[in-house]
Amino acid sequence: MKHFVRMLLATIVSVSLGTCCSAEALRVAVQKTGTFAWELAVIRAHGLDKKANLSVRVLELASPEAGKIALRAGNADIVVTDWLWVSRERGLGAKLTFYPYSSALGAVMVPASSPIQSLADLKGRKLAVAGGPIDKSWLLLLAWLKQDGIDLKSDATIAYGAPPLLAAKTLSGEMDATLNYWNFCAGLEAKGFRRIAGIEDLLPKLGAKGRTAMIGYVFDEKWANANQDKIARFIAMTRAAKEILSTSDAEWEKIAPLTGAPDAATLRAYRDRYREGIPRRPVVDEEADARILYRVLADIGGRELVGPARELDSGTFYHAIPGD
Repeated sequence: MKHFVRMLLATIVSVSLGTCCSAEALRVAVQKTGTFAWELAVIRAHGLDKKANLSVRVLELASPEAGKIALRAGNADIVVTDWLWVSRERGLGAKLTFYPYSSALGAVMVPASSPIQSLADLKGRKLAVAGGPIDKSWLLLLAWLKQDGIDLKSDATIAYGAPPLLAAKTLSGEMDATLNYWNFCAGLEAKGFRRIAGIEDLLPKLGAKGRTAMIGYVFDEKWANANQDKIARFIAMTRAAKEILSTSDAEWEKIAPLTGAPDAATLRAYRDRYREGIPRRPVVDEEADARILYRVLADIGGRELVGPARELDSGTFYHAIPGD
């Protein structure tokens, strides 16, 4: 592990967004192709980091897993990942904590001409599932269908794989449908594919009261307690960036190269799905729904997914932001 961490750190690209010598430094680990990189571009373009008196040092990484390693190794202050991992890490002794970032989730997509009209129609079909057998969206879909007596693991032909590969296989007609990450679904949508259901649409039947932010900013609890004002300024800064992206179509044209969108239709799909995923609820409501969904995931995913804890750890969510 130490050797891997040294290799990882050797490949990190560091970029300083803030230049003011009096600004407080903040290290964030970012997946180079992730949506947080879009927000950081808006932050830099509008000087939101300077207004927050923060010098944001960006560690560009290849994957979310690399970000987790950077955080646990003490080489990043903040990463973007899910509360499921945070709760599991807390159960293993790592006191991390989570603040909501996005409720954008995957969806089940089919070609426009597909005879599949509902999730029940997936029985007997070939379904491509991004992320693997313990992917959160996949498990939530299984739990939802299980209530209607359908077990897709045995009632359909499942192919697991990387999101871009499975999107390509679905486009080529090798698969009847795909459950993929939200941005790949947006890309398929732009090519005329239909959404059978977004995972967020399934949550009420599983007990959640609203769209639940599965992804959030994650940081060490001890560090957070010593830097409450810095975190509050960071959250205010990112909220301002989200507000710009939620109201300005012109801003999306500016960040288009970062999104990798090959055409205007895909960029519009990215924009619309991103905006839908901006959290608007109090953190206490997010935590209440996360606690319910954690039980659902623990029941169907077992120890392989959540570890020994059957309940969301009580310190998983961060509550020290004014107004939350």
